[in-house]
Amino acid sequence: MIGTGKIKQYANVLDKPLGKGKQEVSLSAFAFLFSELVQYNQTQVDNISELETRLEDAGYAVGARVLELLCHRDKGNRRETRLLGILSFVHSTVWKVLFGKVADSLEKGTEHEDEYMISEKELLVNRFISIPKDMGTFHCGAFVAGIVKGVLENAGFPAVVTAHFVPVEGQQRPRTTILIKFAEEVLRREARLG
Repeated sequence: MIGTGKIKQYANVLDKPLGKGKQEVSLSAFAFLFSELVQYNQTQVDNISELETRLEDAGYAVGARVLELLCHRDKGNRRETRLLGILSFVHSTVWKVLFGKVADSLEKGTEHEDEYMISEKELLVNRFISIPKDMGTFHCGAFVAGIVKGVLENAGFPAVVTAHFVPVEGQQRPRTTILIKFAEEVLRREARLG
C-alpha cells in the first residue's frame, strides 16, 4: 500500500458515505443526450401530445430521484411540509442543482389561488433543440415540467404541471413558464396548517 495515511475500508459499496461529487456535467454531453432522448421518443409516438407526455414521464423519474438525493444530502432526510417551502425549494435548490442557477422568477397566479408559475427566460432544454415547423406547438419544457411534478408529488404536494411558451414584448424568443396547479387537498391542508 502506498502512502502513510489510513484508508477506511468498506465492506460494501452501500456503506460508503454519499459525497457531493462533481457538481457539473458537460453542457455538450447534456445537449447530445437530451437530443437523443427527444429523437428516440419521437419515433415511438404518433403525435406531439404523446411526445410531450413521454418527456414528462422521463422528467418525473428524474424529479423523484433529485428529491431523494437533495433531501438526503442537504436536509438530513427532512422534507418540506409547507406549500411555499416546497415551491422555494424547487425554484432555488432544485433549479440550481439541475441548471446551475436559480430560476428567473416564481409567481403566484392572479386568476386562481391554486396556481403558481416558475418562469425561465431561456430554459436549457429548449436551447439546443430545433423544432420542425410540422411540430408547431411542441415544447421540450415538458421534460422540466415532469421534473417539477416528480419533486412535488414525491414530497406530498400533488399537482398538474405543464410547460408553456409566453411571448415577451421586444424579445425574439418567448420565455418558458412552468405552470403548477396544486390539487385541492394541498390547499385544504395548507389552510389547516394556517
